[in-house]
Amino acid sequence: MSDPGYETVASGFVALVGRPNAGKSTLVNALVGTKVAITSDTPQTTRHRLRAVLDRDDAQVVLVDTPGLHKPHDALGEEVNRSSVLASSDVDVIALCIDASAPVGSGDRWVAERVARGRRPVVLVLTKSDVVDEATIARQLERARELVTPVAEVVLSAKTGENLETFVSTVVALLPQGPRFFPRDMTTDQPLEVMLAELVREKVLRKTHDEVPHAVGVLLDELEYDESRDFHRISATIYVERESQKGIIIGKGGEMIRAIGTEARADMERLLGTKAHLDLRVKVRKDWRRDGAQIKRFGYGEGL
Repeated sequence: MSDPGYETVASGFVALVGRPNAGKSTLVNALVGTKVAITSDTPQTTRHRLRAVLDRDDAQVVLVDTPGLHKPHDALGEEVNRSSVLASSDVDVIALCIDASAPVGSGDRWVAERVARGRRPVVLVLTKSDVVDEATIARQLERARELVTPVAEVVLSAKTGENLETFVSTVVALLPQGPRFFPRDMTTDQPLEVMLAELVREKVLRKTHDEVPHAVGVLLDELEYDESRDFHRISATIYVERESQKGIIIGKGGEMIRAIGTEARADMERLLGTKAHLDLRVKVRKDWRRDGAQIKRFGYGEGL
């Protein structure tokens, strides 16, 4: 996995862990400088354990974006939790992310207890500093210190860029010297097919509400490249658990599925660097979140 040669730099893995919606994926995208992880306001948006590469002349930081740790209610929840725990057990540094705008509570304590088992240096990261005042930040830090004993603290905003460089320099100082683990021009280890499918799921999450987002899984069926036209043809299937959910995603006269497809295709074209045609279908797969075999088929948690 490492590049050939004798160059050594500060090199290692940093796991971002925290409750759902703590801003981990947004932070990863901001640090890498490009969109490698999907984001939405829906809890448990992240289902894959994603590695993003921040490469510098003096360091290579592999950011491990983990699904938000939460008390699971089904087999899917158990699987993504397992993915997060495994990620934090095999890294050099753990960045415990806590939302500055949400009360520190039992969910954060539950995550912190699992972080402590990793026996890795912990950097306390207070995210979303742009939406709170100084008094709230001070109060949040005080409460967070009751949960964990960090080696460093960083208050930052992925949206404004505040203290992103401070975060990077903090974790780089904690990494061992070693080889670069990934090619210097690589930004993520996610397979292209997974990234394209996740772009579709992101649009579903952002446009639907209530029980629908959690019941959605997406599989890429086809990806074809026409070299003569520099054009991609893509087809994907959105799976849900109920006929009523299928109706919501399709929408009146197909309005919702067209909107999802239009937005997903625009992101896909930016990712692929070509024009593309996207064909979407919606199918019902009853209670798939409770079926371990189906979860692995979707590649969620450790399914990949």
